[in-house]
Amino acid sequence: MDDRGGSFVAVRRISQGLDRGNAYHSSSAEFVTGSTAWIGRGLSCVCAQRRESDARLSFDLTPYQEECLQRLQSRIDVPYDSSIPEHQASLRALWNAAFPEEELNGLISEQWKDMGWQGKDPSTDFRGGGYISLENLLFFARNFPKSFQDLLRKQEGDRSVWEYPFAVAGVNITFMLIQMLDLEAVKPRTLVGATFLKFLAENESAFDLLYCITFKLMDNQWLSMHASYMDFNTVMKSTRRQLEKELLLEDLTQLEDVPSYKLLTR
Repeated sequence: MDDRGGSFVAVRRISQGLDRGNAYHSSSAEFVTGSTAWIGRGLSCVCAQRRESDARLSFDLTPYQEECLQRLQSRIDVPYDSSIPEHQASLRALWNAAFPEEELNGLISEQWKDMGWQGKDPSTDFRGGGYISLENLLFFARNFPKSFQDLLRKQEGDRSVWEYPFAVAGVNITFMLIQMLDLEAVKPRTLVGATFLKFLAENESAFDLLYCITFKLMDNQWLSMHASYMDFNTVMKSTRRQLEKELLLEDLTQLEDVPSYKLLTR
């Protein structure tokens, strides 16, 4: 799912939501694998782009903003490691938040495909996003459970027959935000990156909150564009443009003032 290639999973939607019972084989979705890494390759094109003028920009940070950025960068640098108990616990917690009515058989299980992972071992999908992408999904599930479940189960709107895989899309949103905000640089080189750091200084969970806003915005764009899985990269480009536009609006004092925040429900 990154630039190095891999497989994709598209989800064929047959009925509203996931009809979950005692068994993990759901009749509401079919999973189709392919070989074109449809999310990762396209996202690398979307996220790596930078205007020539951006390279000449540099924004000074306050000492506290630098500290907040460094803490966030430390989170970004942590790869997912399936041998670390904390990472294992977070993955189990994600399952329990997503499907509280169903017991997980193991960290490697066919059940994970019901959440939109590419295979039975979610750890293989964290290459592009690292451990923070799991933290983002867990934050979303815990803080906006209604929106999380709506997106997971595709419960809102006129859905495509072939839907984007929820979990893999979530990992790619993490990756897109890191690139868009230029978070691996010492100092922000774009106005949108500098603006985000102001929010981060006010709220240490700003990246996680922006992730939730972005995920919901992406799904909203998906529905408005009547998209199918082959359109995912186009939807991500549109999502990025809209998000940048909203972050640069005047009179924003907190991320909750971003217009797309209103799409989220708890």
